[in-house]
Amino acid sequence: MDMELVWHGRGGQGVVTASEILAETVVGEDKYVKAFPEFGPERMGAPIRAFTRISEKPIRVHTQVYEPDIVIVLDGTLIGKVDVTKGLKKGGIVLANYPGTPEELKKALGTDAECHTVNATKISMEEIGRPVANTAMLGALIKLSPIVSYPALEYQIVSKFTGKLSEKAIKANLAALNRAHEEVI
Repeated sequence: MDMELVWHGRGGQGVVTASEILAETVVGEDKYVKAFPEFGPERMGAPIRAFTRISEKPIRVHTQVYEPDIVIVLDGTLIGKVDVTKGLKKGGIVLANYPGTPEELKKALGTDAECHTVNATKISMEEIGRPVANTAMLGALIKLSPIVSYPALEYQIVSKFTGKLSEKAIKANLAALNRAHEEVI
């Protein structure tokens, strides 16, 4: 399984953290991975990207991802402002934090790619109390593409946030992960 992902979001929304959590989970399942953000003079709220490459074999490519299999959009306000489908492989998937239907997303993007939506902002506000959709989007992602197992992802979230977040906040992130896993369409 060779797979390349591009994450789109805004600074401070957890794009890099989501990419890192997925990468750390992949390593725990004995696969190879490269995950890195694209940084420039960005500031909080500025559009950013992160990249994840996953393989059963050692990865020798060290460039950004130009032709992703999956595009994950953490901030639906980027739709129509940033070309999130740029380079998407034929048969690729777009997963967006978007309140509309997959058909509405297709129309907004002007694409015929397979599109999926989940209202991760609503989920994160209800479960976490903040509009940080990264863990919710991870739940939706692995529902659509079982890159890693759900229990492994849960374990990695707990490991990543232990000592950084309260136990209550960790449980809230796990609840967001679960809801998005169930609610993605």
